[in-house]
Amino acid sequence: MDNKIIKNYIKTLTSQPGVYRMIDDNGKIIYVGKAKNLKSRVGSYVSKSQESAKTRALVRNIASIEVTITDTEADALLLESNLIKEFKPRYNVVFRDDKSYPFLHLSTDKNFPRLSFYRGARKGKGKYFGPYPNAGACRRTLNLVQKLFKLRQCDDSFFKNRSRPCLQYQIKRCSAPCVDYISIKDYEKDIVLTKLFLEGKNEKVIHALNEPMLEASANLEFEKAVYYRDQIATLRQFSESQHIVSDNGETDVIACYKQAGQACLQVFIIRGGRNLGNKCYFQTLKMQEPPEEIMNIFMKQYYLGDPKNTDIPPNIYVSHKPADSTLLENVLIRRQGKKIRIKTQARGEKGKLVRMAKDNASMALKQRLSQNLRYQERLESLREFLDRDESISRIECFDISHLSGTNTVGSCVVFGNGGAIKSDYRRYNIQGIQAADDYQAMAQVISRHYTHIKKGEGKIPDLILLDGGKGQVSTVNETLKELQLDDSVSLLGIAKGPTRKAGRETLVLSDGKKVIRLQEESVMLHLLQEIRDEAHRFAITGHKQRRKKTITQSPLEEIEGIGQKRRQQLILHFGGIQGIKNSGLDDLIRVPGISRQLALKIYETLHN
Repeated sequence: MDNKIIKNYIKTLTSQPGVYRMIDDNGKIIYVGKAKNLKSRVGSYVSKSQESAKTRALVRNIASIEVTITDTEADALLLESNLIKEFKPRYNVVFRDDKSYPFLHLSTDKNFPRLSFYRGARKGKGKYFGPYPNAGACRRTLNLVQKLFKLRQCDDSFFKNRSRPCLQYQIKRCSAPCVDYISIKDYEKDIVLTKLFLEGKNEKVIHALNEPMLEASANLEFEKAVYYRDQIATLRQFSESQHIVSDNGETDVIACYKQAGQACLQVFIIRGGRNLGNKCYFQTLKMQEPPEEIMNIFMKQYYLGDPKNTDIPPNIYVSHKPADSTLLENVLIRRQGKKIRIKTQARGEKGKLVRMAKDNASMALKQRLSQNLRYQERLESLREFLDRDESISRIECFDISHLSGTNTVGSCVVFGNGGAIKSDYRRYNIQGIQAADDYQAMAQVISRHYTHIKKGEGKIPDLILLDGGKGQVSTVNETLKELQLDDSVSLLGIAKGPTRKAGRETLVLSDGKKVIRLQEESVMLHLLQEIRDEAHRFAITGHKQRRKKTITQSPLEEIEGIGQKRRQQLILHFGGIQGIKNSGLDDLIRVPGISRQLALKIYETLHN
């Protein structure tokens, strides 16, 4: 879009707050931004003083601009967040969404409450502890609670149908309330201690355990006293391993570190005065945004991405102040109904946490860059092996998975300059081939996959890697010739050795004849093994899902004209699928809503 056209368009804009969307020639949104003053903000993109490389690259790709006027800047901020999440524009930095954070759930509607790992909407009765930054931290805490207080973790149906204690009791991780090995009163004491522990009140728990320990010792109940002593020792050991914040605060600490076009955001979650753990978020920068801008983008996506998120603490300490910190505070206060502050000046315990988060962000990013450097070395080794002039920037690997020829699934995983590109992974359900014919299955996957790409629905890779030997390579070669891709793509097969041991693989080149065995310590072989194993994992996962669906799917679902209501009528009438199979044509016609023609379809389907 010419600067002159943009300037003429800007003259028509309002000075109200709102959101603007930059659109390219293909009608795709490439940038979303919010503005307090639309005319002024959009006009800044064609300002003579604008020297930003990102802005110049963006303006060159603009074909049109759309705006949405909002009542307030806060509304514009929320709309911007939603649009970025939905469209993931090319020039916006978009941090990957994760699953919802895990919690520990303590049920309260039973005599013997259950403590369990939980993820999802917190609608059930009971108390929720968390959020934990990841499933590992949550499960470690759950295991510790089981060790200390022996609360049950089993679901209600398992709990109600026990006649003897399960393995958890045998390994001293449950007090066996299912068979009344503990009274409701004693179990409730453990519940109280568990709540105190999960709220970070470790000293209160230790104080509560001291009294029964001394009492047991005075009564010469030494085994009982040792039990309490071990509980106290475990608690003290755990407290020493945790960074405890003395004021029992509810706090998030976020630090940003930037290097070599990459950024790492480190988030520490403090609840009940206890550090529940930390989590890293990595992002490749679009146009070398400064740390303050990265923090601004991250916090908007992190806190505004889920409108149902109610786990935002009153204090958020950051290493770099985001440009929209005041606006973000006001939006969060309005949404949460409580006071929330974003702070950069941290002293004492909070200052230590910010410094610790910075150190963790720096170390995590340096490790990632180091790993990426090793990955680049492996790619270069592969380029030299294939004798390519150009670097390898995209590898697609294919594998086939089935069980005795049934529910065959083909997988395609993609690796680029930075590792796996999971958004480009694909699975294919294989049909119409002879059972257990891996060659036909591979040919079908290759044909379907690259037919789509030839239509412009994807990218042509530099290398096609196959989990297989001469037969697979030869078959795929023929398929690529039909698609006229044989000259533009390198082809390589990686075949397991006779013992199927890692390191004994052989590489089959594109002619299907030349076979090479590399040294076990070869960095290139390690790369190919990693990609091959990922394709294998992805294929097996797809096969298991398809097999599970086949097992649970009713054969009636395949019959045209049989909906959910008629299926229910048939099952109720005959008592199940086996009863329907054993029935005759006349029996089927007697079912209300089943015509002779439909009965014939059912009979033929079930008997064929």
